[in-house]
Amino acid sequence: MALIVQKYGGTSVGSLERIQAVADRVIRTRRTGHDVVVVVSAMSGETDRLLDLARGLSGRPIERELDVLLSTGEQVTIALLSIALQEKGQDAVSFTGAQVRILTDSAFNKARILDIDGAQVRKALTEGKVVVVAGFQGIDGEGNITTLGRGGSDTTAVAMAAALKADECSIYTDVDGVYTADPRIVPEASRLDRISYEEMLEMASLGSKVLQIRSVEFAGKYHVPLRVLSSFKDGPGTLITDEDEAMEQALIAGIAHNRDEAKLTIVGVPDRPGIAHSILGPIADANIEVDMIVQNVGADKTTDLTFTVHRNDYDKAHDILQRTAKEMGAKGVNGDKRIVKLSIIGVGMRSHAGIASRMFKALANEGINIQMISTSEIKISVVVDEKYLELGVRALHSAFGLDKGTGKNG
Repeated sequence: MALIVQKYGGTSVGSLERIQAVADRVIRTRRTGHDVVVVVSAMSGETDRLLDLARGLSGRPIERELDVLLSTGEQVTIALLSIALQEKGQDAVSFTGAQVRILTDSAFNKARILDIDGAQVRKALTEGKVVVVAGFQGIDGEGNITTLGRGGSDTTAVAMAAALKADECSIYTDVDGVYTADPRIVPEASRLDRISYEEMLEMASLGSKVLQIRSVEFAGKYHVPLRVLSSFKDGPGTLITDEDEAMEQALIAGIAHNRDEAKLTIVGVPDRPGIAHSILGPIADANIEVDMIVQNVGADKTTDLTFTVHRNDYDKAHDILQRTAKEMGAKGVNGDKRIVKLSIIGVGMRSHAGIASRMFKALANEGINIQMISTSEIKISVVVDEKYLELGVRALHSAFGLDKGTGKNG
């Protein structure tokens, strides 16, 4: 007998009919002899509805009260799913984050899990019950309700699996696994049977919306096997686990892209020690996250520094950089919001040379100019003009042999 944690997102529990379907799936798992803990999100659209109610009363709702409000979405779902299970003859019990005692810090709206007391859950499992836990929420040391931020239900599920030493954490979504690229852009993309935590972390951080970054970090830290599955059709999904020798045979696991990039350049800055901090310090102080950075020193002993930020932060970052340029006596500031980031990811890069040149050649063959380059041990990212996003993704997918039926990409 195994212990399985199953997580269902908002679309999976978006109506009474879908909640009934989830109950049937849970019962099928239970009848195979496994213990089951289910973590659920609020019904699709519910969190946004609750936010709209709060904003109808206040432009800036108090964060503590917002968490009290938002946590009710999951409370509705756990009760409805438990009722559905009981009506189908399966004993079940629902728990809020506070009842499980998912202890978090006090960062309202974006709390982080500190500890989980699994005693209540274990007791219910020994009594033969399916345990239904509210995702996305916890309780701080003062007894305040907290929420974990967008996508927090994934994190709840992985944390529960780690605390209970579950055999697997199954994340049910509206896709049937992790693909080598976005199938909407690359129809030839194929579902991966398995992928390492490290590769999935890169995929998530580079634009793949299948899993939240925090949940993958948590799974990797505690070695929780994750499986991404579809709520709407049966299939093996994609297993996310520790890297093994079989994984190393594949050169590239997938191609990721991110549309949310913008580029800023401060031109003609006097070259002196500490210049990068002088430029990027005010950006960091404004809580703007910088992604890629390139610095060039010209023959005239001035520096051009280029960096990327999230497109939503572009205007704010541009204003800060304009002020910095004036203070430093720089020649000016340039910006571009019409860029995207393309990335190739794979643990196989560690043991293979020539990956970057193959990537650059594939893009050059399509007439795609590379504006910036960033590398890590298992990833190479480039910035290109946004009009080349789909062409670039398809070219890289083909160049590394990821198209269906082309075999391994070694």
